[in-house]
Amino acid sequence: MVFFFNKRTETTHKDLPPKEDYDELVKLFKRCDVNNDGRLSWEEVKAGFRRLHSRFPLYRTHRAFQMADQNHDGYINVGDELDKLVTYVLECYPGTIKLRLI
Repeated sequence: MVFFFNKRTETTHKDLPPKEDYDELVKLFKRCDVNNDGRLSWEEVKAGFRRLHSRFPLYRTHRAFQMADQNHDGYINVGDELDKLVTYVLECYPGTIKLRLI
């Protein structure tokens, strides 16, 4: 059996991304909540990855829901699960958030 994904490793203090990148991503995904219901749908998360100029927004959206949608309701709650979504995005694009948002 072949595994294509590495197991997630614990981040250490030195591996933490800059707070500015984290805050920019939180603002980005909150802006993607176009109907202001406090939840991010599949299309809204995919729009966020498109704004980040992802080459594979559909794949990234699928993985984001696997990581962040803990109650499996088909939405990422802005209050509870947004942190996990932003953490996933920071793992995907380490150190390139500001370049992607230009």
